[in-house]
Amino acid sequence: MPVIEPGQKAPAFSLPDQHGTTHALSGYAGRPVVLFFYPKDDTSGCTKEACTFQATLPRFETSKAAVLGVSVLGTDSKAKFAKKHGLSFPLLADEDHAVADRYGAWQQKSMYGRKYMGIARITYLIGPDGKVVQRWDSVKPAEHPAEVLAAVAALAR
Repeated sequence: MPVIEPGQKAPAFSLPDQHGTTHALSGYAGRPVVLFFYPKDDTSGCTKEACTFQATLPRFETSKAAVLGVSVLGTDSKAKFAKKHGLSFPLLADEDHAVADRYGAWQQKSMYGRKYMGIARITYLIGPDGKVVQRWDSVKPAEHPAEVLAAVAALAR
C-alpha cells in the first residue's frame, strides 16, 4: 500500500461526481485541493464529516480551495447522498478503488472480527503546485474540517 507523504507529487486522478461530471486533479492546478476519502455515503460518520465540510465550504472557497470527497460507491449513491444532505461540493465515485489504492486509502479493515478491504478515512491537502502539503489519518469527522481549514489558511500566508 503506497503512502503519499508531504512534499511528494499527488497522484493524478479523473473521476465522475454525483452529477456525472468528471473531475481531474489537473483541472485544479494553481489552487489548493482538499481530497477526503470516506468509507460510505450516508452513514453516520461520513455524513457528519461531509456536512461539516459543507458548513465550512464558504471559508474554503475564500481561500480558493476545492473540496472533493471520494468513496467507492457509484454516482447514483453520491447523488442521493448530496441531495439528502444539501452537499454542493463534488463527491467522486471511485468504484474500482484505483484512486484510493494510489493514495493509500484502500486498506484492510476489521469489524466484529471480520477482515475486509475498504476505504480508510484519510484526507490530503494538495498544494497549488500539485504536491501533498499534509495528510491526515484516522480523522474525527466532526472536528476534522476545521483542522483542514487551518492548514489551508496557513498555505495562504
